[in-house]
Amino acid sequence: MPAIDDFGGLIDWSGLNAWIAGQHVPGAGPVTAARKLAGGIQNNVFLLERGGDSMVLRRPTKQLRANSNETMLREARVLNALSGSAVPHPAVYAVCDDPGVLGACFYLMEPLDGFAPSGQLPGRYAADAAWRRSMGEEMVRAAGALAAVDPLAVGLQGLGKPDDWHERQVGRWRSQLDGYRSLPNYDAGGLPHVDEVGRWLSDQLPKDRRIGLIHGDLQFANVLFSLDSPRISGVVDWELATLGDPLLDLGWVLGSWWEKGDPDGKRPLVAPWEDFMSRAELARLYGEVTGRSMEELPWYCTLACYKLACLLEGTYARSRAGQAPAHIGEQIRAYAIWQMRKAMQIISN
Repeated sequence: MPAIDDFGGLIDWSGLNAWIAGQHVPGAGPVTAARKLAGGIQNNVFLLERGGDSMVLRRPTKQLRANSNETMLREARVLNALSGSAVPHPAVYAVCDDPGVLGACFYLMEPLDGFAPSGQLPGRYAADAAWRRSMGEEMVRAAGALAAVDPLAVGLQGLGKPDDWHERQVGRWRSQLDGYRSLPNYDAGGLPHVDEVGRWLSDQLPKDRRIGLIHGDLQFANVLFSLDSPRISGVVDWELATLGDPLLDLGWVLGSWWEKGDPDGKRPLVAPWEDFMSRAELARLYGEVTGRSMEELPWYCTLACYKLACLLEGTYARSRAGQAPAHIGEQIRAYAIWQMRKAMQIISN
């Protein structure tokens, strides 16, 4: 059998096959084929073939961050906790908490059919307006299903810090932003409106506050849509999952959306964009699904923009320090600026 690519040292096949042999996972024998799938900046995802069956391996990048292993194990914990829920997600087959096997913790999960929407839509999604409209509805229903999960009932105690969650958000993400100052060549003053948006969020704390399980990055990039029917196959990339107010997930979806009148500098996520639900329609549907008032939704939309901008700025800062490609850093900085401009627009309205 020909040697399988180790993808720059990301997979030690001897170590992985020895570990898999002791797990209850699909297939039999050693892995016979592998290919790298599209994934996030901080993680690597591979489709493995074994004895006529398939599974997906997810692990951090080779240059580990301080919390890379902890984040992997948190993701797997959340996915296991969602088993049996109405939230569309991949099943976890096995989790490795021994960094010695591959140089990092990792897990094996169910492969999902479908695509993460980006650019030109495929098949019926491009041709059928009803399929495009359903994409927004599916996003909202996934967020609503997640909001219905009781994190304590599924064993997710200690996943986050729910006490005073709303009050702590501005300080939490401003601290993250300020932490990038230690990286060389980083221009800390390039992200606009940070002080104004932070003050508004602190002054306008919502009265209807709830704590549940949140995905933390619910957008098209982290959702697979089936090619056979207009539905979500699964929500992926749970690295930011935590305990918090579930309404932030809806705010995150709306922040990734596009409508006429948005600040310049951003295009629709996919094409064609005609016939997608409006933000107002998405919010109304979420209220119907969850029974929650949408009166204070602008606070969560603003927080979503603020938090995402602070997180994105980290990739830009690392690119300035030579830890990420420069062109990616510039693109992400531009999107972070757009998020802050959108936050100011929400506040002004």
